[in-house]
Amino acid sequence: MEFRRGEFSLVAAGPGTGKSIFALNLALFGNIPVLYFSADSNAATQLTRSTAIIMDDDIRDVKRKLLRDEFDEYMSPLSRRWWIRFDYNARPKPVDIELNLLAYFETFGMFPHLIVVDNITNVDGGASADAEGFTFGLEEMCEFMADMARYTGAHVLALHHVTGEHSDGLSPIPLSGVKGKIGRVPNLVLTLHKEVDGMDCTIINVSDVKNREGFADPSGQTFSSYEFNSKNMRLTDVANTL
Repeated sequence: MEFRRGEFSLVAAGPGTGKSIFALNLALFGNIPVLYFSADSNAATQLTRSTAIIMDDDIRDVKRKLLRDEFDEYMSPLSRRWWIRFDYNARPKPVDIELNLLAYFETFGMFPHLIVVDNITNVDGGASADAEGFTFGLEEMCEFMADMARYTGAHVLALHHVTGEHSDGLSPIPLSGVKGKIGRVPNLVLTLHKEVDGMDCTIINVSDVKNREGFADPSGQTFSSYEFNSKNMRLTDVANTL
């Protein structure tokens, strides 16, 4: 899979499967300018996760130091990631997203290379009275994000939910399992499911169910696998650990 600048992608999974962890690892290890709209997770959650990933520390120790106001040792290495910015508005409107992008450009003289929207349904695009209106609203939001990708030259990655029968996240999710069936607009659609072996090991599997620039399997049965370390919140390509 490739996250191309100027394009819009969608990552869909059930709750607790790891889509936010997937996006955060991509944002931090990409070593690129990022604007992350974290509507679904608060500042303390994202700060501790990010610190654990960057410092390769146990997230429990990071949380403990944050609560005890003993966070000074992390301030210098975190400040060197100045090109990564988070917004924690729980219900941003499109105009809020645009204003944040303009502020980023004003501050750094460029747009971010990666924009993460976590989750697309948290963006307030107006009330939807019924299921048809909900789907239409999501389609419009996808169009907005695709336009944003083209205008800024960033890759825009939005996180999304799946239909009820796939919400446990334990089996491959097809393109048809994306909630609202909004696969028309994105250049790339990924679905995530996980494997838990009962020995504190979790594997997150990533299926390319739509890909305009390469291989895709709409059934979700073809996937790449990443080991999730729950201590430092890092994802590691299983193929590189064998």
